[in-house]
Amino acid sequence: MFFTRIPCPKWVDHSDEYLNKASMYFPLIGWIVGGFSALIFWASKFIFPVSMSIIFSMIASILMTGAFHEDGFADVCDGFGGGWTKEKILEIMKDSRIGAYGVIGMILMLGTKFAVLNQISAQFIPAALIAGHSISRFASTTIIFTHSYVRENEDSKAKPLAKKMTFAQLVVSAIFGLLPLTLFASYIFLLIIIPVFLARWYMIHYFVKWIGGYTGDCLGTVQQVCEIVFYIFVCLIIWKFI
Repeated sequence: MFFTRIPCPKWVDHSDEYLNKASMYFPLIGWIVGGFSALIFWASKFIFPVSMSIIFSMIASILMTGAFHEDGFADVCDGFGGGWTKEKILEIMKDSRIGAYGVIGMILMLGTKFAVLNQISAQFIPAALIAGHSISRFASTTIIFTHSYVRENEDSKAKPLAKKMTFAQLVVSAIFGLLPLTLFASYIFLLIIIPVFLARWYMIHYFVKWIGGYTGDCLGTVQQVCEIVFYIFVCLIIWKFI
């Protein structure tokens, strides 16, 4: 309910308590979204070229999440691109309209994701999709544990967001987030944890510098960027070591 467009039973209701408890399963959603995306890629590959199959898999993941994280990425591009104070950045980010920075950022982000995936050997793409969606969501989730949410005033644009996480929940999240790395045949792929979390560290450092913490849009941005960083380093490992 919180992280995808998958229908839930009518008796499942929304509450802040449920959302905070659900945060540790965010990387598990990566299994579902990445797995569905990988399934679409695998099935499409029997009929279409690899490049088209990658596009179909990207469309599948966006449809399943309702572009939840892509929307956050676009808002961050607009906010940090057009705002020079904390107040102005937050004001722009909660505007439902998309600006030039958001459009340009989305085009470059999706184009980069496609270009990098298209350079990965086809046999590795399903594992890359599942692991990429999972570890990027784990990287995003850790920010809930380590940093503070900055928009205390709720408004119509604010998305539902978990704002608390215990250490035990973080451990569960780590298991879900890192376990898919075992889908690769070599332990060398575990090294990708380093650049992914370096990217995560840089982004949250940047967010804290400008707005003092994170928002839901910031978490979506971290997920998108870390996913691309993961794919880039999968490419590098395959080129250099496989």
